[in-house]
Amino acid sequence: MTQETLTASALPLSGVRVLDLTRVRAGPTAIRQLADWGADVIKIEEPVNPETETEMGGMRLGPDYQNLQRNKRSITLNLKDPEGVALFKQLVKDADVVAENYRPDVKTRLGIDYETLRAINPRLIYASISGFGQDGPYARRPGYDQIVQGMGGLMSITGLPGQGPVRAGIAICDTTAGLYAAFGIVMALFERTRTNLGQWVQASLLESELAILDLQAARWLVSKEVPTQAGNNHPTMIPTGLFQAKDGYITLQVPGQVMWERFCKAMEREDWLDDPRFRMNRDRSRNRVELNSLITEIFSEHPREYWIERLNKAGIACGAVNSIDEAFADPQVRHLGTAIPVKHPQLGDIALVGQPIRTDRHRATVRSVAPMPGAHNEEILSGLGLDAAAIDELRSRHVI
Repeated sequence: MTQETLTASALPLSGVRVLDLTRVRAGPTAIRQLADWGADVIKIEEPVNPETETEMGGMRLGPDYQNLQRNKRSITLNLKDPEGVALFKQLVKDADVVAENYRPDVKTRLGIDYETLRAINPRLIYASISGFGQDGPYARRPGYDQIVQGMGGLMSITGLPGQGPVRAGIAICDTTAGLYAAFGIVMALFERTRTNLGQWVQASLLESELAILDLQAARWLVSKEVPTQAGNNHPTMIPTGLFQAKDGYITLQVPGQVMWERFCKAMEREDWLDDPRFRMNRDRSRNRVELNSLITEIFSEHPREYWIERLNKAGIACGAVNSIDEAFADPQVRHLGTAIPVKHPQLGDIALVGQPIRTDRHRATVRSVAPMPGAHNEEILSGLGLDAAAIDELRSRHVI
């Protein structure tokens, strides 16, 4: 790992200052993107006793918190106290981004909404992430990932046919809302180079979930076709799915007629090419269950590595179905360096999930572990001109 990857000043977002009011998952996911790529992120937290209190989203020394909150500095500010708000507004003067994921009415009640802060800093990018949007009939509802997975239709197409709706195995609405918000922030920063003006960037879990439906959403919007559960099968490309080899599961995808011909040859079942049940994709679709049964029967004769090597050699897409530990032990994953080793002062040697983006000049990494609340109070407040006595006095009154 080069020194360039370890130094924030060498990264693309160096010089961007972010005030992070977010919590739980969607907001921290968005701001992690900025922090990992060099932004100076100041995490604004309520004054807490770290020995007895945790914030929503998990224990501070737990895996989730460490993974989401790395590469940030922390200051504690009581935003229900006028002095805490005043200090926050001082930080806003020199900030590039403020990000929050309160319910839409909370920021106005605290006096830190976009219109208020824009008057202080017209170049400010203000990012809001919510469950259902900043207005509309559901705006003030609490919005959590699983609720939105159900409301947006994702659960209706996830799982095995006839099984009933199934939640995706990750917080996919939170994660995608965070990624879309991060893109919106960077887009606004880019536009600011031309206009010298900030703007209000908004993302919601519901809109993000509908956006990633993509093909399935388009099937309804364009063709008025309501997608249903297809399980491990692809709705249109056959054979595609999950098959059991002698020692475990593999996934397979055979798109199009050319790949189907290659697949039959690799399986030594060229008779399928002339079988009226399987000749064309529409035939295979009608006889999917029978075809999958025949493929499974053949796959069960050999270990999965035998089939993975054989089929990939023929240009057929397939792979092992790994557990999470097996996935991180995979030679390609190890080659890509997805697990970033970190020396934590309390947890010792750990690893965190790396960024999936790289360029020929940069690779984001973990420069600092997730901070404890208020770890940088003195450092940040002294930058506002406060001396040690003033900081101690604010602490004594629970302003920080």
